[in-house]
Amino acid sequence: MKYENMAITVSELNSYIKEKIADDEYLSSLLVKGEISNFKHHYTGHMYFTLKDEKSLIKCVMFKTYAQRLDFMPKDGMKVFVLGSVSVFERDGIYQIYVQAMQEDGVGALYKKYEELKQKLEKQGYFEQSHKQKIPQMPKVIGVLTSQTGSVIRDIINVSTRRNPNVRIRLLPVPVQGQDAAGKIAEGINYMNKNQLADVLILARGGGSLEDLWPFNEEIVAQAIYESKIPIISAVGHETDFTISDFTADLRAPTPSAAAELAVPDVYELKQKIRSYQNRMRLALSKKYEMLKLRIQKCMASHVFKEPMRMINDRYILIDKYIKQLQVQIQTKHQQEKEHYKTLLAKLDTLSPLKTLIRGYAVIEQNDKIIKSVKELKTGDEVNLKLSDGLKIAQIK
Repeated sequence: MKYENMAITVSELNSYIKEKIADDEYLSSLLVKGEISNFKHHYTGHMYFTLKDEKSLIKCVMFKTYAQRLDFMPKDGMKVFVLGSVSVFERDGIYQIYVQAMQEDGVGALYKKYEELKQKLEKQGYFEQSHKQKIPQMPKVIGVLTSQTGSVIRDIINVSTRRNPNVRIRLLPVPVQGQDAAGKIAEGINYMNKNQLADVLILARGGGSLEDLWPFNEEIVAQAIYESKIPIISAVGHETDFTISDFTADLRAPTPSAAAELAVPDVYELKQKIRSYQNRMRLALSKKYEMLKLRIQKCMASHVFKEPMRMINDRYILIDKYIKQLQVQIQTKHQQEKEHYKTLLAKLDTLSPLKTLIRGYAVIEQNDKIIKSVKELKTGDEVNLKLSDGLKIAQIK
């Protein structure tokens, strides 16, 4: 109870701090330079972003009244000069710069150059997914293009050897910053390809500003990556940094350590998977064996195996049945044909010329030709008279 009269509220504290800052003439109008990040252009027209350098950051807000005067659109990664005042936003208890004017830093031109090159290479197909190569599943040699000193190569070696002690790391030291760095990086990529010194390449460096990362935004490096026959993993800068190399490479990693994890499989994890597959295979084979065993037992319980001659005897009975049916059909057919033969024979006998001769008729022949008309004969011709009981010669008078 004794502290109630002494304590102040949070609102009173924030208000007090705001007044103190407002009384500072230096903070009422100052010029600050830094790099834009987390930029948001609100639908109301206000702009919210963070201004940062290598060690610190500060929140900024630019209201629509001032924002509509800009002759460029701010973007993440752009370095700028901002003119404004520092004040406290009482509700959240944070201080920020209330920006009244903004101008691009020299890096602004560099950022434009980056965007122009990115669009150019994208049109030429440098970023096409169809062109990208697959990273080998079990590479034996990992090529690394980075600075010989620093934490990048140590991180890559530590991660790689931890995941697979048998993997070889082949470092090709290249400058990763400076005017000649881009050419050296491109030469390194071409050299590794020409001599087939690795199964996969890691192009890596730590974080930095846009100027620091600029060698990885040069067209000569992008072309070397695009033409590389060895798959390339790009791990340049921090997770939020994107370079032309990242877009051109076959795979992008957020950090050098992540690149090593992507390039080198964890052999211990692979062994665990293999053991898991072996167990699954054993279980599957066991189930298959039991199923086949039951199937064989079922087959052996069938009457076919218990009484193998039963099916044959059944077939014999069926054959005898068919033979009897066939014999009946043959006898029936024979009887039908016999009756038909008798009928035809009676008709033939009725039409026989011998029957006619028996009734007193004769057949007259001359030179084996039957005479049918008197016009065929003349006086004195000899003919044969065929009667029912023989043949006689006669003469025409």
